[in-house]
Amino acid sequence: MSFPPLDTALPAGADAREHALMLRRVHEASLTGRPAPAPLRPVIEDSWGRMRGFGIDPDSAPPPRVARVDELQRNRDASPIAAVLPLIRRSLVSVADEADHIMLVADSAGQVLWREGSHRMRSVGDRVGLVEGAYWNEGSTGTNAIGTALVVGRPVQVYSAEHFVRSLHTLTCACAPIHDPRDGRLLGAIDVTGPVSTIHPATLALVSAVAQLAEAHLQGIHHTHLERLRSVAAPLLAGMSERALVVDDAGWTAAAVHMEPVRRVLLPTQRDTGTAWLPALGECALEPLPGGWLVRPRPERESGGATVTLDLTRSAPTVAVAGASGEWTHRLTPRHAELLLLLAGHREGRTGAQLSQAVFGAGGHVVTVRAELSRLRRHLGGIIESRPYRFSEEVLVRVVAPPAPTDLLPGSVAPGVRDLREALRSGDRSVALRDLLAT
Repeated sequence: MSFPPLDTALPAGADAREHALMLRRVHEASLTGRPAPAPLRPVIEDSWGRMRGFGIDPDSAPPPRVARVDELQRNRDASPIAAVLPLIRRSLVSVADEADHIMLVADSAGQVLWREGSHRMRSVGDRVGLVEGAYWNEGSTGTNAIGTALVVGRPVQVYSAEHFVRSLHTLTCACAPIHDPRDGRLLGAIDVTGPVSTIHPATLALVSAVAQLAEAHLQGIHHTHLERLRSVAAPLLAGMSERALVVDDAGWTAAAVHMEPVRRVLLPTQRDTGTAWLPALGECALEPLPGGWLVRPRPERESGGATVTLDLTRSAPTVAVAGASGEWTHRLTPRHAELLLLLAGHREGRTGAQLSQAVFGAGGHVVTVRAELSRLRRHLGGIIESRPYRFSEEVLVRVVAPPAPTDLLPGSVAPGVRDLREALRSGDRSVALRDLLAT
């Protein structure tokens, strides 16, 4: 696997002291409105623009908020990074200590959860608020490696006067975010901070490598857990004649019988033994297992009684499915909103060619239509049927439309949507439109 080159703070061949002096002149010029002697790196320039939007004062910024000890401990216990903390310590703490640096681990909100390293640098950190429990997101402390890396989602090095707040100009920091290898979710970041005189391009490469190692270790932990869950569930699944999945507490599939396994099931936040409507599966029975859940999808004929509400009154359309087991809402892409609106207006169903004509004005885009509907059906299990594509007869469909016909998916140029707008504008109340609208 190849990775893009890292954007280090010190240009190749530049003298660190002279570069720091130049950055201070750039900082001063930027604050006073004078022409800058050199351009900032784009990642820093963009961050400074955010600082102006936040209204952060570079000369008298308040110290970062520090969480109470009990809050800090709760966040430590909840952080997935805790599972790889020993690996991070082995990789960085001795290096940081010898180089007169400190190693910090923050969560996705920028709160420093752990801090270790040089005694002298810990004293410096105490003076600027770089302590355990402190929030070092950009909105709290201005441009800094932790906060900026969390915003841009990639490794960042911040040197001297690239920090927006002057009190941080004596520091150099390198930080790399850690993402959940399962779904890309941001978990937090690893940072190494030291005196401005110790800047080195290799520091960013080291921190980035450790973050990648931590992600790989998290992936291994997850695979081990799924293997253990699979072994526990094997005797149970062997005796089942119906469709079933075994998933972990986060919904990741460990095993399946009599069905194509989905990669992940979106479990309800509050769950217990009983029934729930799940995206991609429809109505399901849930039973707890050690370390996970047994999920048994009900036959589609038993998934009726649900109400599907297509809300087109917002800039970001949504579809909600509600039934006896609760309600689930999904945000729609513009194309998916068009397709659901067209299907809602034709409960008898539409073929791929008919939808291609209604969406693109030509029948040659059937493959694209099928691909988009396949993605939709992964979310709306038991609700959208095929051959032809249609809403299930057992569900009630409501469309909440804006009062003005011209505001019905105003960004859409699909011929079928334009026809609906025109029908609404002219007052046409055909059977399809009468069944469609819930305004």
